[in-house]
Amino acid sequence: MSEVKLAAETRTEFGKGAARRIRRAAKVPAVVYGHGTEPLHITLPGHELQLALRTANVLLTLDIEGKTELAIPKAVQRDAIKGSLDHVDLLLVKRGEKVTVEVFVHTEGELAPGSFLVENVLNTLTVEAEATHIPESVTVSIAGLEAGASIHAKDIKLPKGTTLAIDEDAVVIQVLAAQAEEPAAEGTEGTASAEA
Repeated sequence: MSEVKLAAETRTEFGKGAARRIRRAAKVPAVVYGHGTEPLHITLPGHELQLALRTANVLLTLDIEGKTELAIPKAVQRDAIKGSLDHVDLLLVKRGEKVTVEVFVHTEGELAPGSFLVENVLNTLTVEAEATHIPESVTVSIAGLEAGASIHAKDIKLPKGTTLAIDEDAVVIQVLAAQAEEPAAEGTEGTASAEA
């Protein structure tokens, strides 16, 4: 699990105009909430935050004007065209506290010989883990699987201290037989237009 330290500043201006000014200054408006506290409006350095968010479920150590808080990203809003960060919601966490997050499911290995396709029914798996030990992803082996095979949530090996937070019988990956397209009957279209 990756942990990134960021310097944050509290903000008192709100609204679209204030948010535009913050972004022009290469910063990102954010809100920190959780643990029954009042939401805290802050600004974060844009480039450092963008780099931190490349890691799924990154743990952020926020230095908010001398006070240190731990947080994880809860919602990230990006500009639809530029892809730049518009706003981030952060959830306060404590060391040792369990949090529910989604982790990416990666597959490895080769299917059995033949025309088979892998369908990722779920691209992410909802798990509960300690806030400071959130896995970035889980890896599932599809080696040797044939059509009709499926992998359920309960079949996936999770890192120590991580538990499922979804139905254990939920299908995560299934293997399908590839469908061959039937060739179009030759000459049927030509005869219809010739008669007309």
